[in-house]
Amino acid sequence: MAGARRERILILCKTYPSPSEKHAETSCVAGMTADGKLIRLFPVPFRLIRDDQQFKKWQWISAQIYKANDDRRPESHKIYVDTIALDGAPLSTARDWEVRRREISKLPLFTDFAELDRQREADGITLGLVRPSKVLGLDITAVDQAEWTDEELRKLVQHQQQAGLFDDDDARAFQTLRKLPFAFHYRYECEVGGETRSYRHKIADWEIGALYWNCRNRHKANWERPLREKIEQKLPSADLMFLMGTIHRFPDQWLIVSLIYPPRSRTDPPFQGEFVL
Repeated sequence: MAGARRERILILCKTYPSPSEKHAETSCVAGMTADGKLIRLFPVPFRLIRDDQQFKKWQWISAQIYKANDDRRPESHKIYVDTIALDGAPLSTARDWEVRRREISKLPLFTDFAELDRQREADGITLGLVRPSKVLGLDITAVDQAEWTDEELRKLVQHQQQAGLFDDDDARAFQTLRKLPFAFHYRYECEVGGETRSYRHKIADWEIGALYWNCRNRHKANWERPLREKIEQKLPSADLMFLMGTIHRFPDQWLIVSLIYPPRSRTDPPFQGEFVL
């Protein structure tokens, strides 16, 4: 473990898993250290982690990590999965997210996405927290191919069958990850000195995928309305913030990797959502 260190990390993000040639299905995990610095952990084969090491959003963990040599983004690290230790239960939402608010208040908060991108150009940062002033709506777009290709399925299965992960019976019983048949993009505005700027970014958070499948299972063909109610109404009526991160292969392209939505306080500006129902 040369160059490794043990770090305590508050988990703020898990992206929806994708097939990988080297790592089976992987997620990008992001969080913050105890001193308020954002950090990215990739790859994390989350569904292959032992049950007693499975962590949740808003949960502190500790683990041995080291700087990723093949990823120039300064926040990017690799993790020794077998060193993960859970550090208590996920942080409470009591008293209007008092404990959670206290932690995320340590992070810089951008009120305009363009300001965050300028910081990328100037200082190389590739993770940041943005608070939009207005949510315009959610774009739901069918992907080109709704099912995994044969090659993608091969990637999902091959590493699960290698020694040390599963025996033969476990491998046969393992249910492969379902591909999301839609892409979800937030359209939103930021106000800067009286100027309104409009943006559109894809939501890559694990939660949007889980929400889609839950709505599909419960509401069948009528899944879209409850999903929109959650994403276009309930979340923007809170103090909605986006944890944004860049794509490794395309370092100037950003995704919304996590949605953070503490309840609004009396001092928060009024909600200005617009909905497409």
